[in-house]
Amino acid sequence: MQNRGKAAAAEDAVRYRLFAVPGAGGEERLRRCADGIAVRLAPLLAAYIWQRQRFRLRYVPPCGDTPEHIGGTTLFGDNVEDEWFIVYLVREISRAFPELVARIDDNDGEFLLIEAADFLPKWLSPENSENRVFFYKGELHIIPLSETEEQQWEELPAESLTISESLALLSAHSEKFLAAEPIRRAVYKRIDGYPEKIQASYHRAHCYLPAGIVAVLKQRPSLVAAAVEAFYLRDPTDLRACRSFHTFPPEERVMTVVTFTKCLYAQLVQQKFAPDRRSGYTLPPPSHPQYKAHELGMKLAHGFEILCSKCSKVSPDVKRNEFRGPLWERYLRSLKEKDYFKGEMEGSAKYLELLRMAEHYFQQSVNKPESSVEMSPGDEILTLLQTTTFDVKEFEREASCLPAEDDDSWLEISPDALDLMLKEATGESHRSTNEEEQKYDLEAVAESMKAFVSKVSTHKGAEMPWSSDETNITFDVDSFTKALDRILGADSEELDSDDLDEEEEFNFSDEDDDDLDAEYQREDEEVSPKELIGSLKSYMDEMDRELAQTNVGKSFTTQKKGAYSAKATTSQNAGLDSEEEDAELTPVDVDMNLVTNLLESYSAQAGLAGPTSNILQSMGVYLPENTDRVGSSEDAAE
Repeated sequence: MQNRGKAAAAEDAVRYRLFAVPGAGGEERLRRCADGIAVRLAPLLAAYIWQRQRFRLRYVPPCGDTPEHIGGTTLFGDNVEDEWFIVYLVREISRAFPELVARIDDNDGEFLLIEAADFLPKWLSPENSENRVFFYKGELHIIPLSETEEQQWEELPAESLTISESLALLSAHSEKFLAAEPIRRAVYKRIDGYPEKIQASYHRAHCYLPAGIVAVLKQRPSLVAAAVEAFYLRDPTDLRACRSFHTFPPEERVMTVVTFTKCLYAQLVQQKFAPDRRSGYTLPPPSHPQYKAHELGMKLAHGFEILCSKCSKVSPDVKRNEFRGPLWERYLRSLKEKDYFKGEMEGSAKYLELLRMAEHYFQQSVNKPESSVEMSPGDEILTLLQTTTFDVKEFEREASCLPAEDDDSWLEISPDALDLMLKEATGESHRSTNEEEQKYDLEAVAESMKAFVSKVSTHKGAEMPWSSDETNITFDVDSFTKALDRILGADSEELDSDDLDEEEEFNFSDEDDDDLDAEYQREDEEVSPKELIGSLKSYMDEMDRELAQTNVGKSFTTQKKGAYSAKATTSQNAGLDSEEEDAELTPVDVDMNLVTNLLESYSAQAGLAGPTSNILQSMGVYLPENTDRVGSSEDAAE
């Protein structure tokens, strides 16, 4: 649901803002909250691999109608899971800091409402949803229209609330604005499983890499994202630097395990690329057992070389900040309480590796001045190379006992698995595969279709007849007569270009028009509504008699004689010719023809998506596979 407000401007970017409720403090309080949030989330975020940009909160002074707050914008690129992970973080922040109210949107606008689109109230639209959706105390809240706006929401667009007005309403009546349970369930289902879900989103693979890259990734595992992106978005200019590898020559390569996100791994492995002969990177035959590790390492090395080639070769400032003070002590204590070090002995190699990642997160997200310039990934790589010492022999010893890499069969999705994923995404319940338990009522199919056709559609679309308990459509004779009156031309209307062309073709004169208008006027004055309907019925009967003699009329399934015998007895006194015509005009079985045509159209889809299955599924009607046709095809093959 995209609104017309100021959403996150960048493509594939999510914006998050946390406001203090009225009376909960000013700038100092917000800055303390930002520090507390960074410390609290450090165990989750220190080792997290972001696709493009990290989650980061900064103080934002008041501007216009937007009060002061803490917030930020994160580019998530092709990995939409980063966006939903941020939704989880924002919800948890609002739960842990009850004095904060959170807003989150992206370039599509209110994407939380898009996720729950099937359950939104009718009044909620992109035009009036701005500043109405918030996380407060860990729950999703939607501020409804006022009583006056609710009475007029169909005729007049509701005015958008300001952030200050929304905060005042939430702080005073938050219990009234709690989103409906189906809406909350749809949104919470999307973020269900975090933080355990983070590990499931990773993929560990063997890569044959230069020793320098292995050393860098041990210090900053998150740099793999920037390297994959550099290779994935490479251009001919970037590849010039890869003709001769100055930073990462291929002579000293070792086998190692690299942790990717599944999105990064898919981007890397699906790229078809042959290295330049001058680069020195060669690949073994595809039949080689470690061919994939060599190919992945070659691609990743190109990404790292491209990053370094875009940096100035000036030696960067390599002085490290001293990790002292109460904020660092509180940060380190929080890491230990959350079991960030996973029981590793202090001073061990694994402990120091985790500590270096925590120090980097502290520098970038907690203790970094707001005015400082972000260091590019290439500069960071060169800095690490200058400050890190490594032993190639040690890497080779580690390569001899590497853990097994993860299975990448998840890259291949079968059609059945895709159908299951789509059904789970739309919330459809699993239907039984037992034929005895499957009951398909063809009368329900016909009634559902007739209910759908009976609905009045607007420019916003047609409403699906989800419930069979809805009231029947009423027929207003006067309104129907007036509509017919307009259609039949009682009121003079302008002719379009097609009408003018026809008039010229048949040489209609103005005198003829005057005579016709006078005749229509006399008929309108003399004909009553009931006579008009009767005349229309006789006209339709005449059309039926004419069509009955054609192949069109014979193509329809008619009712059985018993179904209309009562009607036949009422016409026994009619003439012989009339009886013969009525015998030929056996009433058409509308329901039977409707179901027959639907089944033929569904069968013609051959199991693929099509108009019939889409319409019926939108009304909650599911048809079984055409086993008769499958069986007949197999018999014919035999």
